[in-house]
Order: sequence, then structure tokens, then C-alpha cells
Amino acid sequence: MGLASTGAPWFRASMSSGTFSLLSPRSPLSVPISPSRNVCLSSALLSRINNSYTWRRKFFKSATLDCKASVYVQRRCTQNFRRSVTENRVRKVSCSLLKVEDGINDEACELVSGVELSLGEGADNIQAYLFKAVKNNNGTGILLLSDVFGFEDSSTREFAYRIACNGYNVLVPDLFRGDPWGRDRPKAMFEEWIGGQDPQRVAKDIESSTKWMVDEFVAAGISKKLGIIGFCFGGGRVIEVLARDRGACFGIGVSFYGTRMDPSIASKISVPVLFISGDDDPLCPVNVLRDMEKSIGSGAKVVLFGERGHGFAHRPASPEEDGDAEQAFTTMRNFLYDGLVVNKN
Repeated sequence: MGLASTGAPWFRASMSSGTFSLLSPRSPLSVPISPSRNVCLSSALLSRINNSYTWRRKFFKSATLDCKASVYVQRRCTQNFRRSVTENRVRKVSCSLLKVEDGINDEACELVSGVELSLGEGADNIQAYLFKAVKNNNGTGILLLSDVFGFEDSSTREFAYRIACNGYNVLVPDLFRGDPWGRDRPKAMFEEWIGGQDPQRVAKDIESSTKWMVDEFVAAGISKKLGIIGFCFGGGRVIEVLARDRGACFGIGVSFYGTRMDPSIASKISVPVLFISGDDDPLCPVNVLRDMEKSIGSGAKVVLFGERGHGFAHRPASPEEDGDAEQAFTTMRNFLYDGLVVNKN
């Protein structure tokens, strides 16, 4: 099975028995893509892969592609393709996974840089990853709280990268101090594991991350307010953070199918909140979302996707979920843009 020429000046690709190879026009070198090796692809090629559900699933199941995090792209391109790709071309690698919908005029995904951060000292030290739009950065900071699989999970980082592609600065902290839930763990151990994640410690780490972002973007006069987004476990923490914050640091929030939420604190939230979920998600009951929507009042909005379960927006598992995931992303993107860029709080 082969992929036609991309029309881009860098590479053409082929797929044989589930393995992609890249052929550089400047060199006969063929570079197999494997989980242990990161490579650079042209945006045209990735767009073709991205526009086909089947190709994208085959591709990302057979490869760890870190063109979603350009800090890896820059390093790997420099190391592995110095002879075949000019430095200028390396800089043109962009987040081609972003499929632009109607609404905001994103002709192409912006360049994004990524960097590992260490926040705090001693026992308060936490790791985080920052994605920053390199071109047309709007100066706005967004805190992204992950699901139980942690801040290094590829689905979370891909989503964070896509947000940054729209001009934002996205910080993804390690909420689990190096001990995220692993897919290889027995499900029977989940409650024991989550019980070991001290809520006060998690809240403190989120507070430290918030303080860093305030110092970096708000205190510097770059942004008036921050945004906050969370999935699943992180989506539940969004409600707690906004209830404590009461509009001091955050001007808007988005909760994707939040879990372990306390509806009684929703009335303390004073900023717009977008709830995105499926109507077939037992971990995020629709009635709970509706109750919180009423408690928050003006600015709160619940968007439900029919027959969708947990995690569909950032972990689509079928072509149908894939389409709804794109719609969910667009809904979130427009909500953030209207609340943080157009109508700065």
C-alpha cells in the first residue's frame, strides 16, 4: 500500500506491511518509522494522513510521531536529517494534524515550540510541558489538566499542541508526580491507585502551575486572564479550580466529560464554563452537568454528543467518533477565542 507524492519538497512516503518509510529527495536514505524513533514529515503528508481515519489510525498505531511536539522535531531534524533537510526547512515543520474548521480563519497551523519545565523546588517540585505558538502568539496562557494517563500521554500532548497551534501558550503539568495510571495495570487496582493521589497535593500542584502561568503571562502584562481545560479527571478538577479561583486568575474554563465532580461548588464559579460530553457516559452524568450549568448561570453551556461515551473528544475510537471529536474541538476553540481573545476579561 503506497501513499502518493505529497507535492511537498521534503519527502514522499510509502507504507508496506504497516511500516512507513520516508525518502528524501536529497538522499536515497530510507528512514523506517518505529516506536523507538522520531522523524519529521512534511505538513502535506501529515495532512493526507490526518484526513483519512484509516491512514491515521494505522500510522499512529505503528509509530510514535513527535512532530506533534516541535521541540522533538527540531532536535531530531537537526540530528537525523542535517544533510538532507536545510535548517530553514526544519523550521517549517508545523502542526499539520490540525484540521481547520469554519469559524476562526486558521489557514494553516502555526509553528509551535515545546519545552520540558520543572516547577517549584524540593518536595513541591513538579514536571510540566509547555507548548507555545511561535508565530502570531496571542499571549494567552491556558492550563491543561490531563486525564489519568498523565501529562506525557500522546493523546493529551497532541490535543495541547493543537490548542497551541491557534496562538496560545499551553501548560500541561504532571498531576500524578510520575505515577499516572497505566493501561497495563489491572482495572481492579484503579480505585486504590486514585485513592493514593492526594486531592490536596493535586490541588497544590495545580496552584503552583497556575502561579507560574500568572507570573509568565499575566503579571508580565501579556494576558489579562488565563484559560483552563481538563479531560476526565482533569475535567473534574477544572470545576474545583474555578470555584476556588472565583475569577481571580482564570477568565474561562472548558471541562471535557469531567469525573468525580462536586456539583455543590458550581455556584461559586463566576466565569463562563463550557461542558462537553457524550450523552452515553456513565462517568459524567448529563443531569449533573445540567445542574452545574444552572448553578453557574450566565456563561455556562453544556454541549452533548449523542451516543458518545467517555473520552471520545481526545481519544476517538471510530470514524464516527472522529467526526464528533473534530466538532468538539472546534466548539472549544471558538469558545476560547471569544472569551479570551475577542472579549478579553
